[in-house]
Amino acid sequence: MTTVEFRTGEALADAERWTAHNYHPLPVVVAEADGAWVTDVDGRRYLDFLAGYSALNFGHRHPDLIAAAHAQLDRLTLTSRAFVHDRFAEFCRGLAELCGKDLVLPMNTGAEAVETAIKVARKWGYRVKGVADERAEIIVASGNFHGRTTTIVSFSTDPEARADFGPYTPGFVVVPYGDVAAVRDAITPNTVAVLMEPIQGEAGVLVPPAGFFAGVRELCTEHNVLMIADEIQSGLGRTGKTFAIEHDDVVPDMYVLGKALGGGIVPVSAVAADRNVLGVLRPGEHGSTFGGNPLACAVGAEVVRLLAGGEFQERSARLGARLHDGLNALIGKGVVAVRGRGLWAGVDIDPALMTGRQACERLAERGVLAKDTHGSTIRLAPPLVVTEEDIDLALTHLAAVVQG
Repeated sequence: MTTVEFRTGEALADAERWTAHNYHPLPVVVAEADGAWVTDVDGRRYLDFLAGYSALNFGHRHPDLIAAAHAQLDRLTLTSRAFVHDRFAEFCRGLAELCGKDLVLPMNTGAEAVETAIKVARKWGYRVKGVADERAEIIVASGNFHGRTTTIVSFSTDPEARADFGPYTPGFVVVPYGDVAAVRDAITPNTVAVLMEPIQGEAGVLVPPAGFFAGVRELCTEHNVLMIADEIQSGLGRTGKTFAIEHDDVVPDMYVLGKALGGGIVPVSAVAADRNVLGVLRPGEHGSTFGGNPLACAVGAEVVRLLAGGEFQERSARLGARLHDGLNALIGKGVVAVRGRGLWAGVDIDPALMTGRQACERLAERGVLAKDTHGSTIRLAPPLVVTEEDIDLALTHLAAVVQG
């Protein structure tokens, strides 16, 4: 008789012993993955309904993305920006065209892209708008999540993200998310930008009120203020359109992109804007050793190619409708509320039943991976390659958990 050796417990214990405790992961140790499914070290399969917080929009190991990475690995992986490599212009041109902008500045992580947007907005404010030195202000929204650098957490309203990391960076004004009047009241001659997520992911997949971003766009145009859309989680097909801000028929002055841009293979981020904005930077004023490296550009260019045809946006819209129909049917049956667009949903579990963490633990026991946030809320963001059968399976398990 063959003895099965289970490795999950040992792997979790090793991780607990040797890593800083800045995460509280579910007790799942992934070893392999394909498409919308992952397999743990003990051979158990799970349906991935988190997709790396949208970093895996195209699923695990998408064949076109893997092929692009393999081909580049055999040629060139890094030069630094001290030189120009042969994949750089291809990626930047494709992404600029996808965004409808003149220029792209590639970085690595989403937080780096947000920091880049902040620096560019401030410099634009001083050089173009004429704001007095050291007086630039950027308006942000309560409940925001833009990353975890010291500057970014300075304008977070989440105590877990912000507490004990001061002194904090000044120059940010926080207003309620979805309140056009509050944005209007916050604008001063020193305002250089409004930086917001078209849908707030970490806050629980919060969709803004109708007309909010149209109103913000009008205010930014009227007062000569840059409108910056942080599409790191919401962009690149997640909500049924290339960018979530398109649902509001709005074009921002700058896109901040990341996560899915790296195809789930390498960290790739970027900001995209017109020449009158990104053109304020001069050599030596900003950069990154790995930003825009050959491997990143090869993968990023393939991501842009996959999005250019619109197939993934269409899948997200069509399958997202199926997901939301199923979730809405659970309201009053263990679910309090559902929000989101496309293949992205925030689900508020009845807090009298369980916390969001407990819901995710019970889903994992049933073979579905999701992530909790803020009490009894869970987030669902399956890869865009998910099938109708996968969605129905996840809904069946969620129903069993909340009605259990």
